[in-house]
Formats: sequence, C-alpha cells, structure tokens
Amino acid sequence: MKAITIPAFGGADVLRLDEVKVPEPGPGQVSIDVAYAGANFAEILYRQGLADVPLPFVPGIEVSGHVRALGPGVEGLRVGQPVAALTIVDGGGYAEVAVTAADLVAPLDGLALELDVAAALPSNSTTAFLVLDRVARIEPGESVLVHAAAGGVGSQLGQAARLLGAGRVVGTVGGPAKVEAARAFGYDEVVLRAAASGWFDVVVDMVGGATRRDSLDLLAPMGRLVVMGNASGAEDVGMPANELWLTNKTVSGFNLAAFAATHPEAVGQALRRAVNAAAGGGLRVQIDRLPLTQAAEAHRRIESGGTTGKLVLKVQH
Repeated sequence: MKAITIPAFGGADVLRLDEVKVPEPGPGQVSIDVAYAGANFAEILYRQGLADVPLPFVPGIEVSGHVRALGPGVEGLRVGQPVAALTIVDGGGYAEVAVTAADLVAPLDGLALELDVAAALPSNSTTAFLVLDRVARIEPGESVLVHAAAGGVGSQLGQAARLLGAGRVVGTVGGPAKVEAARAFGYDEVVLRAAASGWFDVVVDMVGGATRRDSLDLLAPMGRLVVMGNASGAEDVGMPANELWLTNKTVSGFNLAAFAATHPEAVGQALRRAVNAAAGGGLRVQIDRLPLTQAAEAHRRIESGGTTGKLVLKVQH
C-alpha cells in the first residue's frame, strides 16, 4: 500500500511517499481503509525527532474511512462500516490502511457527517471534551480562556466549553488576521495574546513560554490551568508550588497520546461524544483539504502558524 513515511528526522522535505506492507489487526484491533487523515502539529513533532518513534515511521494520529478487517475479540463493529478513529498510540494514519484499537473507533452509521469532516474530529474535538470535562472539571457558568483559539484544538475548545455549560468564553490569537476566524468558533471575545486580562476559572494553554507564565497570573482563586502543548517551542516554564498553595490555583497537564494508551475506553467515549456533537450541529469544524502526496505542504502550513481550523489529507475515495 502507499503511505507517507518519515525515513529520517528533519524538515518537511524528509516526508516520502513509499510502498509499505499492509498492516493486519491484532487482538482487540481493527484495520481501516483510510479515506482521509487529519494533519496535526503532533506529526511535526514526530518528524522533527522530538517524539521517540522508530524509523522509518508512518505518521498520522487520526483517520476516517471504512472498517477493513476485525481482529480477534472485536465486537460492535463490522467490515465496511464508516468510522472515525484515533491512530494516535502507534501512528500510521498517513496511509491507505491503518490499524488501531477498537476502543478508539467511532461508528458513523446514520450520522450526517462527510468523511473529510469526520477525519478532523478524533484528535482536536476529543481533546477539547477531555480537557474541559475530565481534566479542568468545568462547572456550569465558569469562565474559560483558550490560547491559540483559531487553531485546530482551539477552534474546538470554545465550542466544547459552550456545550459543557461555560459562561464567558474568551480566546487569544497570535495576530490580528486570526481574530475574525476565531470568533466564528463560539468565543464571546477574541483578543491578541498579549492583551488577555481579567480572571478566569479555566485557562487552556498549548502555546508555552511566556504565555504559560501569564496564564497562571490570569487564574482566579480555585482556577485551573491545563497545559497541553508547547507550540512556541520555548524552554520549559517552571510553576512555583508555593504560589499555587498560597493562591489556591491548580496546574494540570494533558497529552492525548499518553492518555489514549492507558485509558482507551474513556478516550473512545469522548470521541463518540465529539462525533455526535458535530453531527448534531453543536461542533463546527473548518477544514482545508490536500492530497496525501502533499503531506509536506500540510506540515509547512501548520509550522508557519498561519492556518485556521484543520487540514485533512485525502488518501483515497
């Protein structure tokens, strides 16, 4: 089968279209004929060598398509069924066939979702629900601040916060060109990152660096900061434990890949929740499509910081 591989760590140009062996599902797994694969910042980290993966490696943490085969012990799914799935634990989404745990697969039968949109949901939308509900434990009426509000995850966090009963929901962006794009994703207000002010019950930061320190200052008493990325590439920022103690603040971390590896059932439930919310109109996903052969271009666009919404790669019909 055809797949995009990372033969060596480096820039976007190292990505290569190769012929690789078709993977077969093991116990508790399914294989999927991939229609679309989501393109994410996580795959850039794999390509850069910032994640420990064996080379050559097929990246890709989420897909949509049709069930190809069921491994031993899999129930509740059938061959030919349209699905959205997370392939985040072992990668492999940038390929004509991908394998993942059955728990990380969401059926699309009867749902008003096209496969290109469905491919944009498993990572970002699932993360949004898990971060706000399970990690931040958001309460009705609470205020939420989301950094990088126009990006893939940010575009979903504001909408998920609304669905979970948040009160005031504010987003920040890195430049004026992204303000209007972010506003379309359910935010009450969108401001430039340096202009964020006030107190918030929940702050979600995937930017890192100075933004992380500023985020701690923006927390109200009993506020929760959720750290879930470092898109700025800045050095790590320490969080003073005594300050947390004296100001009644909490800092938590969330990594979808690690959580999916240890809690696949919980992640699968959040994925199905996200899929149903999108099908019902509660989540809007803005997508741009590129063919699988242009995976390097997708990476360049994401790295430039100029994208809004989500890029998906068309693998096959």
